[in-house]
Amino acid sequence: MLKRVLKFLHEIGAVGLMGALAACLILTWAAPTRSVDAYVIVRQNVAAIMNWLLMPSLVAVLLSGLLAIAANSAFHNAGWAWAKALLGIAMFEGSFLTIGASTRRAAELSAAVASGHADAIQPDMVQGEWGTLWLLLALSIANIGLAVWRPRFTRSALSA
Repeated sequence: MLKRVLKFLHEIGAVGLMGALAACLILTWAAPTRSVDAYVIVRQNVAAIMNWLLMPSLVAVLLSGLLAIAANSAFHNAGWAWAKALLGIAMFEGSFLTIGASTRRAAELSAAVASGHADAIQPDMVQGEWGTLWLLLALSIANIGLAVWRPRFTRSALSA
C-alpha cells in the first residue's frame, strides 16, 4: 500500500510540476512589453505560480521518489532510479535559483513602477529565466523517460 501511495504522490507531483513550468513559460512568453504595469503583474503571477505550485509539486516529487527508492529494494541498485534522484535534486536547485530571480525581478520592477522610474522593459529581462524554465522542463521529460524505459545501467556496468 505504501508503494502505491508514494507512486500516486510522485505522479500527482509531476503533473503539478510540469503544469507549473508550462504556465510560467506561457506567461513569460506572452508578457506584455509595452506596459510596465501589466508586465509587473505578469511577473508577480509567475512568482506566485513558482511559489505555490512549482515548489510544492517539486518537493512532493522529490520526497516521494526518494521514499520510493528506500521502500522498494528493487530500486536500491537501479541506476535509472538514482539518475532520477540526481536529476530531481538538480531541478530543485535550479527551481530555487529561478524562483529567487523571478521574485526579486518582480519586486524590483514593482518598486521602480511605484517610484516612477520604470520607463521601458528590457527585452533581455526574461531570457535567462526562459532558458532555465526550458531546462527544467527538459529535465522533467528526461525523468519521465527514465521511469518509463528504465535503462539498465548499474554501478558495476558504469565502472567496467
